[in-house]
Amino acid sequence: MHTLTDLMSTTPFYIAHRGSGDNWTEHTAEAYSNAIQNGAAAIEVSVSATSDGVLVCHHDLNTERMTGRNLQISEVTFEELSALRNDSRSWIGPKAPLPPIPRAKDVLDALAATSVIFLEDKQGTNTAALLDLMDSYPNSKEHFVWKQTAGGKHFAEAKKRGYKTWGYFVDNVRIRFADFAERFDYLGIYHGASDDEIKALVGYGKPVICWEIHTRWMRERVRALGVTGLMCSNYPYVLGNTPISTRDDFASGVRAAGDLPWILAPTYQPTLQPEFSSVSLNNEASSSYTLGSMCPITKDTYSLSFDMRWPMAVPDKSGSAGIAFGQANDQPYRPTVPATVAGYHLTVDRAGTMRLFARGAGSLDGELLGEQRSDAPRAGAWMRFRVDVSPREITFTRLDGTVTSAVARTSSHRGGYFGLTKNYQGKQPVEFRQVEVS
Repeated sequence: MHTLTDLMSTTPFYIAHRGSGDNWTEHTAEAYSNAIQNGAAAIEVSVSATSDGVLVCHHDLNTERMTGRNLQISEVTFEELSALRNDSRSWIGPKAPLPPIPRAKDVLDALAATSVIFLEDKQGTNTAALLDLMDSYPNSKEHFVWKQTAGGKHFAEAKKRGYKTWGYFVDNVRIRFADFAERFDYLGIYHGASDDEIKALVGYGKPVICWEIHTRWMRERVRALGVTGLMCSNYPYVLGNTPISTRDDFASGVRAAGDLPWILAPTYQPTLQPEFSSVSLNNEASSSYTLGSMCPITKDTYSLSFDMRWPMAVPDKSGSAGIAFGQANDQPYRPTVPATVAGYHLTVDRAGTMRLFARGAGSLDGELLGEQRSDAPRAGAWMRFRVDVSPREITFTRLDGTVTSAVARTSSHRGGYFGLTKNYQGKQPVEFRQVEVS
């Protein structure tokens, strides 16, 4: 059993944001229970009321983003709402389940006795009803925290009933820190805030919770700034420091914990293709896909193997794709923009030329370490590659068709993170499969 006292005595402490929405469909009973089964002591739950007064769990006041139906929760009955299904397939993968919008009471009945739950009245009109529900559970003050925007109302009502309160600051409110910080037991700030803003809020001497934490790099950044609470969207991955697997899991049709696109939004999520056991980087922009599920690699000597193809058409002469590796953390790494983190990238172009580059943080072009011709790619045909890394050199090899390889003497970047890259603007997708660390 987890209590609020236990949670706050842990540094850092973790909360599953929306039930860890990078891994399971947000704000569903399945997400909440899966997060807890994966070790979460605390979850974050948003609540609204239907037209017939049933409290339900949903982040938005409208159901369109998650269900495709444009309904205001306050204007429909719970029976009408029950016919809808939450759909996170564009974010999590085509095999993600389609769970219903749950009743808040059902969620609390299942989890309140053993977990800590941060609860928010999203509509701002259900304070008494939500507090009454919270009060109905034994030892409720040790299992519930009242959550709201720092400038919002109703915190005093929660405090009057004996609950701890968390007030979170949204964009452009730094000048209001002094106005609102004293109201709350715990303070919150978005991960997009500047270092100075986060430090300023930490300076009030209260526990600061930062949301939403998707990566281990985000975790380390805010911890270094004094944040003690991390509200995580990628709970199983962020809490760990070891690989979940040595092979990709594209065939499952559900994104592995730790695998993320360079921009954290469904529009930029590559398409998992379980029928081909592959992933398609098909956004029109140059793209990257960090494979955190297989990271960090800690061996001094290892190999990265992968298949790659252009399924429809090979890009024009300026286009290439490949793999980035050797990064010290899981920040996105795209060869077409200045490097956020130092590392290597191997590219393959329309002529079949393989090139290995090294870049320091902030560098765009980097240093060409090695180049090797191979057979020209053909649309729809899979190519097989292997990168062998040892302490003093890197060998890159094309394994299908005419086998060719080259060796580069280099020891500059030996971080354990890697990802896939599409290094051109355009609609021609590039696909990867059978990615393996050995």
